[in-house]
This record gives sequence, C-alpha cells and structure tokens, in this order.
Amino acid sequence: MKVFFLVAHDPTELNQQGPDSGTQYRSAIFYTNDQQRKMADAYISQLDHQKVFSDPIVTEVVPLNGFFPAEAYHQNYVARHRDQPYIAINDLPKLERLQGTFPALYRR
Repeated sequence: MKVFFLVAHDPTELNQQGPDSGTQYRSAIFYTNDQQRKMADAYISQLDHQKVFSDPIVTEVVPLNGFFPAEAYHQNYVARHRDQPYIAINDLPKLERLQGTFPALYRR
C-alpha cells in the first residue's frame, strides 16, 4: 500500500490520474477478504490522520468482483515505449520515485 499511495498515483484525484480522466482512472483498492479491507481502511485513516496529503484521499475500498487482464498491447507498455512522450512525462518519474523511495522493490 505504501507504493500504491506514495509512488504509483495521486490518491486525492477523483476519477483522474494526471492527464487521464474518467471512472476507469479512479483511485481504488480492491479487496478479496475482510482482513484486506480493514488493512486498507486503516492505512487510509493513518495517512489522513498524519495529513500526508494536502487534499482528502478519495481512494475507494471496494470488493473485487472479477479480474480481467489488459489487452496484449498494454502488457509491458512502459518497457516497450520508454521514448513515448506520455511515458516520459507521466510514468518514468514514477519509476524514478519507486527506485529512490523503495530500492529493494525496484526491478528493471
């Protein structure tokens, strides 16, 4: 959850991430059991209490009702399109932040 909240995206943006907007870009945690739900709710409460973000966290915590892999052309997209302007502006800074903040989790 640390990576999700502190590196992967902005949990204060409702139905948006960077230049992308719509409900498919909402901030959400999908849980499969009550323990996961409680952990997510507790972590969000902790971040709110510590005022980690200047705006309210709008991340939804909802049950996972199914999972569908992305289309083949979306798989490993960043690795295959590193020079694309969208990737360079929006995604590569997140990878740099991941590498700097959580080096043990970073893999090339």
